Amino acid sequence: MDLSHRISDLTGGSNADAWALFFKTRALKDAGVALTDLTIGEHDIRTDPAILTAMHDAAMGGHTGYASLPGTPALRAAIAKRVAARTGVPTGPENVLVTAGGQAALFATHHAVLDEGTRALFPDPFYPTYPGTVRAVGGVPVPVPTRAEDGFVPRPESILAASDGNARSLLINTPNNPTGAVYDRTALEGIADAVREAGLWLISDEVYETMVWDGSHLTPRALPGMAERTLVVGSMSKTFAMTGSRIGWIVGPEAAIAAMGQLVIHTTYGVPGFVQDAALFALGLGDKFEDAIARPFRRRRDIAVACLARQNVVRAVPAAGAMYLMLDVRATGLSGVTVAEHLLDEERIAVLPGESFGGAAAGHLRLAMTVDDAAFETALTRLLEVVGAMAETRAAE
Repeated sequence: MDLSHRISDLTGGSNADAWALFFKTRALKDAGVALTDLTIGEHDIRTDPAILTAMHDAAMGGHTGYASLPGTPALRAAIAKRVAARTGVPTGPENVLVTAGGQAALFATHHAVLDEGTRALFPDPFYPTYPGTVRAVGGVPVPVPTRAEDGFVPRPESILAASDGNARSLLINTPNNPTGAVYDRTALEGIADAVREAGLWLISDEVYETMVWDGSHLTPRALPGMAERTLVVGSMSKTFAMTGSRIGWIVGPEAAIAAMGQLVIHTTYGVPGFVQDAALFALGLGDKFEDAIARPFRRRRDIAVACLARQNVVRAVPAAGAMYLMLDVRATGLSGVTVAEHLLDEERIAVLPGESFGGAAAGHLRLAMTVDDAAFETALTRLLEVVGAMAETRAAE
């Protein structure tokens, strides 16, 4: 029997599948091959024991049945208080929906704003699940081209050109995965102007909000006239090193939150109560705890800047936030896929090719700064040597 087109075509048949090199890397590691894995945004620390103790205590205390929908009142209130304090935008529990991680939040927001066959925009390069999430709800994914010389920040005119009169939403991500870019106020104001002109919903993926190395994080929901048309995706995964706990949220207009609450009833039926209690505990740990989770990535960004300054072949997109580097290796004359495969096969350094994140990042590599400082510096130094040699070979031909 045939499967539905929606599920069969979920990935769009992309040959530059971001997960292909990742799965190859995992297979090598499972086989006992020693390598440096810089493929995926997974912390090199585990969830803090105090958070796990809170989760254990909640479970042992009996919070193992169906949890309150659309999230426990205490957790929704805590998220609302956090958002209001950090953004200056009035936010109450009625503006918050608790979800099974940021990915479930992306699914719900696109379900909320797209009808079958309508267009959903997102800048290219993009996180690899974005197009599939749009296809999963019956929408048409439309990458908005960006340029390396602009730091891969979308231009308003490009958004308007891509909207084409049939678009319903624009998804942005700042701080950005895969580029590490942080959209400043000028960029966000331009994006907001384009969104209003095109009559779009803005979905703002802000799961890296505490990982900003240069500048500051600004949510577009705080810009004039944007609160009523913006849905913000947040998560405990990156900020609190709780990737496996699968807990996130959406912040938006009350009517939209209520409607997406109905979707939760028909999909995940909520998030386990003991996980929500652990998230509530984590949110109470304060800024110093969150800074400690983010600090290693700032340090490794600085290590990368120093390494890159010692050569002149590989250029980096300015990494102002998140846990990633995007490196330009076009001086080799090779694709990012070819360079990444060589690094894995010959050097046992696992990175992802830029092509996995869209056409705009062709000839680039994405590195996750998710190993200890010494291993990261060693791997990056060797990567730069190898790419430099490739570029010299090309120049001699």
